[in-house]
Amino acid sequence: MRNFAILLFTCFMIAGITGCKKQLTEEPHSILTPEFFRTTQGFKKGLDAAYAGTRMLWGTQNLFTMTVIGTDEFYTGKDGNNDINKYNSNYNTSNGTVAAVWKECYVHINTCNGIIENAPQVTGIDEQLKSRMVAEAKFLRANYYFLLVQFWGDVTLNKTFQTAATTAASRNSLAEVYEFIINDLKEVIATPALFVGPKAAGVRPGQANKAAALHVLAKVYLTRAGSAAKKATDYTDAYTNAMEVINNSGLSLLPDFGQVYAEGNEGSNEVLWSVQHTPNLAYNGPNNSGGADNVLNHMWVPQYELQPGMMRDVFYGRPYIRCVPTPWLTNTAFQERVNDTRYKKTFQTVWYCNNAASIPVWTAPLPAGAPASAVVGKPKFALGDTAIFMPGKDVTNAQIAASRYLLIPPRNYTTSLSPYMQKYNDTKRADLNYPSIRSVIVYRLGETYLIAAEAAFMGGASAADAVNNLNMIRRRAAFPNPNPELMNVSSIPSLDFILDERSRELCGELTRWLDLVRTGKLEERVKLYNNEAKGNIKPFHVLRPIPQSQIDATTTGAAYPQNAGWF
Repeated sequence: MRNFAILLFTCFMIAGITGCKKQLTEEPHSILTPEFFRTTQGFKKGLDAAYAGTRMLWGTQNLFTMTVIGTDEFYTGKDGNNDINKYNSNYNTSNGTVAAVWKECYVHINTCNGIIENAPQVTGIDEQLKSRMVAEAKFLRANYYFLLVQFWGDVTLNKTFQTAATTAASRNSLAEVYEFIINDLKEVIATPALFVGPKAAGVRPGQANKAAALHVLAKVYLTRAGSAAKKATDYTDAYTNAMEVINNSGLSLLPDFGQVYAEGNEGSNEVLWSVQHTPNLAYNGPNNSGGADNVLNHMWVPQYELQPGMMRDVFYGRPYIRCVPTPWLTNTAFQERVNDTRYKKTFQTVWYCNNAASIPVWTAPLPAGAPASAVVGKPKFALGDTAIFMPGKDVTNAQIAASRYLLIPPRNYTTSLSPYMQKYNDTKRADLNYPSIRSVIVYRLGETYLIAAEAAFMGGASAADAVNNLNMIRRRAAFPNPNPELMNVSSIPSLDFILDERSRELCGELTRWLDLVRTGKLEERVKLYNNEAKGNIKPFHVLRPIPQSQIDATTTGAAYPQNAGWF
């Protein structure tokens, strides 16, 4: 982590789930035991390890796969998988992606438990600092459990630090897990020593803070409200906590949506909490596509390098081609591009020639409509000129043939070449194949407004409150239009309208699958907008399968229950 030392990891097993963390300094390997946690050094290093665990999720291919693809926004690219994305028969209880996220959550929950449980015995640390560190551990634990409950529903609730393997485990109810998360977050928020927000004096990038905890609490209430564990006050509580962030965090929306994900802007005045990655690759690793690497810079990159005048480079990125946008996303959700500027700030649609050796030449006979400067045998364009352009609207075959560069209308998008979702682009890497050194924005104020809008729309506040919060986001989307009020709406017709707005604002930000499940819209919208998955998705797909490794490892007492529909 940048600004948080990555000092110590541990190997242990929880309920049959084995997790091994690597030593990342030149200090001897150690085990996180209660005795070690009770030392000043161990207590601090334990918290470092708990933070380091966030890098095993946010930025990885595993969490990306489980939150981005198989939705109404993205489907499988040329080099994507043939299972979880498509909800087909290859997607089963032995899926490695699902098992990896399950394991990482429980490994790092245990580390948080060690910090929280042993804090009273720690001496040599100022009590205020210690209480803040405990609050930070509870914030992290709440986030790990929030992922678990959203993906799997009823899950095992480990509240204490475990130092030995156990072969018995059971699942706690959805209601119990949500209450535990909410209680953790309330205690975090009530801690006087916790930093008020990410811009408070002394706070480090990626450090837990009250504003981030309020945002998560609002999102937890909003999510529980759509579940079987819902309570009558959930939407009101979601709205209240979101508005607390909006009104009192000291943060504000950036004027230009295009700057939210600009390189180097991961700590802007809109960011509530981010997961830190670092240019010191030894702290990431294994330096390509696993472990703690941030590989989001690779996931969406299309196969541009096979086109005339192009080759792979650091600036345009390494094409993993794991997913491509659905036609609904590019053609419908982002259809309005006159006043709403988010399409061109979310997607790259132009590539400039970077390979003089493969520049195409005009051939005889020249096509009708060719530029007046076209000469048979001469290059169509020069180094630095446009080589690929996706206009986002249809053009005729004659226009395509006459174009100097490769002209690709929506009807010609493929699973290897289509608009590139560029929020995670990283041009500062030392090598084309390196993972990103950028921090991953997990929570930002733009989403807080959308949480408030949704909670109000669902009954947590007035219809006017819902519209006002939604319009804050929509007006910002007009920048630099001098009349942003053109983006205002007078009413919100449906929950789908809010989901569409979330796509325009949060596209690709590791939340879409969870959004669709929360709103009860996953099956419906996949069937409407995701052609490869619409014939496969079933009602039970709203929960991920309990990993088979967990079920097999539970050998004492009752069998570990699988989610309905999975076998």
